[in-house]
Amino acid sequence: MLDLVVRNAFDRDRREHAQHTQGQPRRAEQLRVVFVYRANVATAVDQPGGGDLRGHALVLETRSVRPGGNGSRDGLLRHRAHVPESQVLTLQNGVGNLEILQDVFGKERVLGGVTAEGATVLGPGRIRHAGEGDTLIGPAGRDAEEVVSSFRRAGFKIEAVDRVQDLLWGKLIVNVGINALAAITRVKNGRLPHIEGTRILMARAVEEAVAVAKAKDIRLPYPNPLAKVLEVCQATAGNVASMLQDILNKRTTEISFINGAIVREGEAFGIATPVNLTLTTLVHAIQASYGDRV
Repeated sequence: MLDLVVRNAFDRDRREHAQHTQGQPRRAEQLRVVFVYRANVATAVDQPGGGDLRGHALVLETRSVRPGGNGSRDGLLRHRAHVPESQVLTLQNGVGNLEILQDVFGKERVLGGVTAEGATVLGPGRIRHAGEGDTLIGPAGRDAEEVVSSFRRAGFKIEAVDRVQDLLWGKLIVNVGINALAAITRVKNGRLPHIEGTRILMARAVEEAVAVAKAKDIRLPYPNPLAKVLEVCQATAGNVASMLQDILNKRTTEISFINGAIVREGEAFGIATPVNLTLTTLVHAIQASYGDRV
C-alpha cells in the first residue's frame, strides 16, 4: 500500500498544522456533514536530517514553486535526499511547476495533475471541504496507477491520463480569466461577468492565453474557453478566489505562474499579451505595497 505524504505548502503555517495534526484527528467540515479523519503529517522535507520519505508519494498542492524558502527550487534541491525513491505529484495552480520539479527530482519520478476538490483552511488542523470534484493526473502508467489506487481508497474520484499538459493549460486559462481580476477588484467570482470592465478584461486575457496555447499545440479540454471561464464563475459564484485570499491575507500570490506564465510563454512565441502583462504587473504592485495601505 502506498503512503501519501501531503506537503502543506503554506510555509508560515506548515509547522503549526503539523503540530496540531501529528497523530491527532484532523477535523474536516462539509456542508451538512462533519467528518473526522486521522492524518499522519510528515514534516521531514522541512527539516534537513529529519527523516527519509523513501517509499512514500510526495504530494504538492495549492502553492506554486516560488523564490525563497523550502518551496523554492533551491529549497527542493536541499530536501531531495529525503525523498530518494518517492514519486512526486504536483496539483499546483499555473504552469511551470511541473518542469521545475522534473528538473529537481527527474522527469521519470514526477507526475502532474489538476483537481476540482475545494478546501478552505479555517485554522490549524481544521479544514472545510468546500466541494468535491474530479482529480486527473499523468502521464498514465504504472506509477500513476499506484497513486490513483491510493487516492481511490481514500474516497477520491481520480483518473490517470496521457496528455497532462492539456489539463494544466485547461485549468490555467480558467485561472487567467478569474484570479487576477478577483484579486484586483476584491469581488467574489460570480460578480466578475456582471461588471463591464472585468468582463471586457476577462475576455481579452483569455483570448491572449488561448493564442499562446495554440502556439504550443495544446489541446484544451473544452471547445469554448471564454464560455468555460464564465461557467466556472457561475458554478463558484460565492467563492473568494485563492489569489484574492492571498491579497487579503498579505501573502505572496501565484500571479507569476498564472497570468505571468502567459506573458513569458507569449514572449517565447512572439505573441503580444498586454492584458495579462498589465494584470500581472498590478498584482505584483499590490503585493509590493502591503505595508503602505491607507
